[in-house]
Amino acid sequence: MSALSSPVQGASSPAQVPTSSPAQAPGSSPPMANAATSSPGIPGTPHSAPRTPGSQGQRTPPGGAAAQPSPSRSDLGHRGQSVRAEAGAEPTSDNPRTFIWGTSIDVQGTKESAKAFFTDFKEDGNDTPLYIRLLEQAHSRQIYFVNLDCQHIDSFDHTLYDKLVQYPTETITIFDVVLTELYLEHFPDEADSQASMQVRTFNLTDTVVMRNLNPSDMDKLVSIKGMIIRSSSIMPDIQRAFFECLSCHATEEVDIMNGRIQEPSTCKVCRSGQCMELQHNRCVFKDKQLIRLQESPEDIPQGETPMTVNLCAFEDLVDVARPGDRVQVTGIFRAQPMRVKSTQRNMRSVYKTYIDVIHYKRAEKSRMGESREEMADLEEGHAQSVDLAEREARCRKLAEDPNIYKKLIDSFAPSIYEMDHVKLGLLCQLFGGRLQAGTSAGAGRFRGDVNVLLVGDPGVSKSQLLQYVHKIAPRGIYTSGKGSSAVGLTAYVTKDPETRELVLESGALVLSDRGICCIDEFDKMSDSTRAILHEAMEQQTISVAKAGIICSLNARTSILAAANPIQSRYNPQMSVVENMNLPPTLLSRFDLIYLMLDQPNPTSDRRLAKHLVALYGKEPPKQAETILSLQQFAEYVSYARHECRPTLTNDAVTGLIDGYVGMRKMSSNKNTISATPRQLESIIRLAEAHAKMRLSSTVESMDVDEAMKLLRVATQSAATDPRTGRIDMDLINTGRSASSRVRTQQLVGQLKELLSARLASGSVSFQNLQEMVAEQDKDVTQQDLQAALRQLADDDVIATTGHGHHMTIARARA
Repeated sequence: MSALSSPVQGASSPAQVPTSSPAQAPGSSPPMANAATSSPGIPGTPHSAPRTPGSQGQRTPPGGAAAQPSPSRSDLGHRGQSVRAEAGAEPTSDNPRTFIWGTSIDVQGTKESAKAFFTDFKEDGNDTPLYIRLLEQAHSRQIYFVNLDCQHIDSFDHTLYDKLVQYPTETITIFDVVLTELYLEHFPDEADSQASMQVRTFNLTDTVVMRNLNPSDMDKLVSIKGMIIRSSSIMPDIQRAFFECLSCHATEEVDIMNGRIQEPSTCKVCRSGQCMELQHNRCVFKDKQLIRLQESPEDIPQGETPMTVNLCAFEDLVDVARPGDRVQVTGIFRAQPMRVKSTQRNMRSVYKTYIDVIHYKRAEKSRMGESREEMADLEEGHAQSVDLAEREARCRKLAEDPNIYKKLIDSFAPSIYEMDHVKLGLLCQLFGGRLQAGTSAGAGRFRGDVNVLLVGDPGVSKSQLLQYVHKIAPRGIYTSGKGSSAVGLTAYVTKDPETRELVLESGALVLSDRGICCIDEFDKMSDSTRAILHEAMEQQTISVAKAGIICSLNARTSILAAANPIQSRYNPQMSVVENMNLPPTLLSRFDLIYLMLDQPNPTSDRRLAKHLVALYGKEPPKQAETILSLQQFAEYVSYARHECRPTLTNDAVTGLIDGYVGMRKMSSNKNTISATPRQLESIIRLAEAHAKMRLSSTVESMDVDEAMKLLRVATQSAATDPRTGRIDMDLINTGRSASSRVRTQQLVGQLKELLSARLASGSVSFQNLQEMVAEQDKDVTQQDLQAALRQLADDDVIATTGHGHHMTIARARA
C-alpha cells in the first residue's frame, strides 16, 4: 500500500488518523478517529500540542547523568505514541503486516530494516558495529539517546532513508523501539528500570535554505542552518492531568489528547457530577522552550533582510543552544492553524509554521569550538571518547614543534602579506588569557579577554584581518561603527509578536558572549554608542534598565576594532588621540593599539606586489608546508583556549615586577608617566596567551619577555610623543602628553603679557592674536593656542565669544 500523508498536521481530516490499521483494500475507507495535532511551536494557538504521559520533565544539568526518559516523545506528538504501540506489538498469523494509515510505512518491515542497520553498519577499519559501540558508550555514561547519522542510513539502505525523511514521526518512533530492544538485549540488568532509548537524527544529505521552506516540506524531516537570536524561558507543558473528587476524594488521571485535557464530568466512584478538581502539584509536566533562529548571512540574497523561523525544543534539548550560537538544526517542519480571535473558533487561512527540534549541531567546523563543558549537551553526531583522545594527541604533538609560533603566525590569514607582529597580537586575542575569578574575601574579578585596536592608513588590510578573526571565532558579531547604535550593541526592548509582552532582545555585545566582537570603522561611531563600550570592555557586563526590565547581562567578549585617521592618512606629527578623535578613556581600555602605516619602500613594495598579483593569477601561490589547514588551526586554538590554564611561576612574577618598574623608569621626569597598572594587567594577559600557544601549564619568563616586546611594538609606539620622541602613557589615558601640558603653561604666561596691554583698549580677534604669537614663536600650533586660551578663560582672565577662527577675546568682567 502506498498513501500520502496529510499536508498539514493540524486540521481535522480522516487522513490524519494516528491509529494504525491493516493494509486497506483499494477503494475501502479508513476508520474515523480523532485527528492528531503536533506540538504548538507558537503561543496563542487555539490548543496546545497533543501530549502523552511521560516523566516529570526534570532535566539534568550539563555534564551530569541524564534522567531516564519516558517512552513518549513530545517532539513526535501523539501520533508517535500510537505508532510506538503498534511497533511494540508482535505480528500474528491473521495480521502479519501492519501499515500506518496515510503512509507507506510497513511497521514490521521497517523494524527489520532498522535492526539490520543498527547491528550490521560498520565503519571502515572497525569490526564492531558503530551503533552497538554507541549503545555501550551511552550505557557507561548513563545517557538515554543516540545520535543517528542519516548519511549512514542513506549509504546502507536508501529506501529506509526515504521513509525517514518523508514520514519522520512514524519512522523515528520505530527506531526508538528497535534501539530500546537492542539496549535491553545487551544490558539485561536495565530491564527492571524500564529504560527507553531515543534516536536523534542529524546530517541529512540535503540542507534546506530557511527561505525555501514551503508547504511540500510540512511534516517532513528538514535541516536548516542559522544563528539563534532569542530563546524563551522554560515553560512547563502538561502531559497528564490529575483530578480529585471533592466529595469522596477519589482520583483519576487524564492524558492530553488532541491538545486538550478532557475534564471528567462525573466521578467514577460516587457518581457525583461536576465535582472533579485539578491538582496541579500531582500533574505530569515536561519542559518546553521557544527559540528564534535567524538566517545565516551567506544565505541572504542581495537586497533582502534575514528571515527567522520559530523552533520548539523539548525535554533534554531545552537550554542546550543559547543566543549567539551558530547551529544546524534537524527537526520536523510543522504547521499550526491560528484563531482569528481568542474568543472565536474560526481559523485563519494562513497557518503559523515552526520546527520541532530533534537535534542541534555546531554549524561550521572551520570555527573554534566551545569548551567541553559548554558542548556537553551539543555533542556532534557520534563522536566518542576515543575521538576526543585523538584530538588531544594531535594538538599535543603539534605543540611539541619548536617552530610552533612561526607555524601559527603563518597559518593566520596566509593571504595577508607579512605583518607578523600584528598577527601575533591577534593570535594572543584568539587564545586569550585566564579568567581570574576571586574566591577569597575581597578578591576581585579580572578579565582574561584581550582587546585590540588597529589604526592606520587605508588599504593596509585592517578589514581583512577583522573578517578572518570573525570567520574563525566560535561566537561573535561583525558590525560597522556607522551602522551600529547603542541599543544595537547592548540590548533593546521589543514586543513579542505572539504574546505581545515586552521582551529583551540581545545586541551584538551580548550575542558575542565568550567570543569576539569585530567593529569596523570604529572612528565613525557616534559618541553615545561609544559610551556603551566603557562598561563592556572592563567589567564585561551590560546594565539595562528599560520598560521595567532591570538586569545586568554578560558581555564576556574580546573587542577587535579598526579605525581610520581623521585626515584619511595617519599624521606622524600628531598623537593617536588627535589622529582619531577618540576619547582617551576608551583608548586606555585596549590592551594593544597597532599603528599600521603605509610607508613607501621599494623592496617591500615589490614583494607585496608580487604576492598580490600571484593571488589573482591562474595558479595561486603554493602555501608552505608549515601552514596548517583552517580546520587544524581552529582545532588547535579551540583546544588551547579551553583546556589550557597556565599559572604564573616565580620567575614570571619576578620578570613582571621588574619589567613594570623598568617601564615606569623610562620617563625622564616625574611629570611623564610611561606605564600604568592597566599596562601591567595587559602584560599578564598577553603572557598567559603566549604560554597557551605551546600548551604550557605554566607562564615562564620567556612569555613575559614576549609580552613586553608586544606591548612595546604596539601600545607604546602609539603612546610616543611625536615632539619629544618619549613614551608618555598620558597620550592615551588623558589625550595630552606631559610635554604638551608644560608647553601650554609656558604659552599661558606668554599670552598674559601680550593681552594685558592689548585688551586694555578693546578686544582682539583670534587671527590677530595668532599672528602676534607667531612673531615670537613659530612652533606654536593652533591647537596649543586654543588650549592656552581655554585655560585663561577657565581662570577668568579673559572672556571669549565665537569659535575657531571667528573667536574674539576680551578682558573678563570683574
